[in-house]
Amino acid sequence: MVADRVMIFDTTLRDGEQAPGAALDSQGKLEIAHQLVRLGVDVIEAGFPVSSPEDFKAVNLVAKEVKGVTVCGLSRCVKKDIDSASSALEPAERKRIHLFIATSPIHMEFKLKKRPEEVLEIAVEAVKYARQFFDDIQFSPEDASRSERDFLYRIIEAVISAGATTINIPDTVGYAIPEEFGQLIKDILNNVPNINKAVISVHCHNDLGLAVANSLSAVKAGARQVECTVNGIGERAGNAAMEEIVMALKVRKDYFGVETSINTREIIRASRLVSRLTGFVVAPNKAIVGKNAFRHESGIHQDGVLKYRQTYEIMSPEDIGLDKNELVLGKHSGRHALAERLHQLGFDLSKEELDRIFEEFKRLADRKKEVFDEDLIALVESTMRVDVEKWQLEGIEVTIPKDGLPTARVYLKFGDTVYSETAQGDGPVDACYKAIDKITGRPGRLLSYNIQAVTSGKDAMGEASITVDFGEGQVINSHGSSTDIVEASVKAYVNAVNKLNVKR
Repeated sequence: MVADRVMIFDTTLRDGEQAPGAALDSQGKLEIAHQLVRLGVDVIEAGFPVSSPEDFKAVNLVAKEVKGVTVCGLSRCVKKDIDSASSALEPAERKRIHLFIATSPIHMEFKLKKRPEEVLEIAVEAVKYARQFFDDIQFSPEDASRSERDFLYRIIEAVISAGATTINIPDTVGYAIPEEFGQLIKDILNNVPNINKAVISVHCHNDLGLAVANSLSAVKAGARQVECTVNGIGERAGNAAMEEIVMALKVRKDYFGVETSINTREIIRASRLVSRLTGFVVAPNKAIVGKNAFRHESGIHQDGVLKYRQTYEIMSPEDIGLDKNELVLGKHSGRHALAERLHQLGFDLSKEELDRIFEEFKRLADRKKEVFDEDLIALVESTMRVDVEKWQLEGIEVTIPKDGLPTARVYLKFGDTVYSETAQGDGPVDACYKAIDKITGRPGRLLSYNIQAVTSGKDAMGEASITVDFGEGQVINSHGSSTDIVEASVKAYVNAVNKLNVKR
């Protein structure tokens, strides 16, 4: 028997980017979009074109540059939104518009301040108007899981008659429970007369930690498209995690009887790329892509895995693209070996980029006996953090007196000139940040700071992940890596300043 196919609609670049602090510029969106194509997603929701000039630019850039996938833009049921989406998506090889309007009583009364009949009329007119520009129209009754069933059936039937080809059922606030959400999909299939003319999609949020469970319940009930994001990022507690949806359908194909077009070996690369560009660190215990997902510490578990892997692993690391290659690079390794390994890890670098990485690699290799894959990934992510690097770290001197505040002198290079300033702070990192503020003239307020080891051993690479508020709504996420945690922290802050400059 041939399994049904479930389409994967990736909304990392739209709903995922709406996670507080996860703003992506157009180049970052394009980089992720290319990886999503390698991953094999069916639809990329590239953004909300009318929401800002930068979002319009990003959607248009993805539409121009990304091939072999449907590119989608979000739109309210408003003509100017539809016009903006049409213009942004015009270059796309395959394009889709995603229309939405709220249908729950609480949203219609307090947000839209409209009666159900008005909402229905607006939805139908928007779909008809969009038909002038799009053959592929997706419609979402926002907050569907809290909508009254009879009205939900009516509006779905009406928009399909008007030309909608996909009906997306959102659990917008993560309110649903798996059993009832699956029943909702069944009820729509049984009560909307023309539902066979459209694909049923679902879009679940994780406020109760049930986004993946609700999505899978919907698939079991007959939904054939799932909206999800890489690493589950998104509004509030996030969206259904793409990697969890895909691997659940793959590992339990015996239960679901469906398949996807996803090349699962690209999952880990997608996860790391999204983490790097958004600044959101993946939790160690995160399913599928967390660093502990394939680690075993319990003696009983270790014994079982050594005897027969499947005793405690229901999938292999290779399934998601974790390479067991033990190739170790060191200070005697050449440029070609480094380039080949970076290519295997998913980094396609220009000659100029490789030259920069090679210099940093040699410096790191002098400090470490062995340079592992994790070191290389951290090194690339730190070195290539911004497209055009303005400030470069030249050196740090930190003095921590027995009595008194730590003092730091930081040396930054801009063009051909090296600048330095001295400052005191509550700790060495705070002192360094204050010195950087003096040099760059871009004082920032640290909103969050996290440091973690990304490799093992006494000489492990540490990665600092920070969020900095530079004022005027400019909140930047940034990373920095080094074997020295103060240097990693300083690199992260310098990268944040460079990101700010590029953004401006």
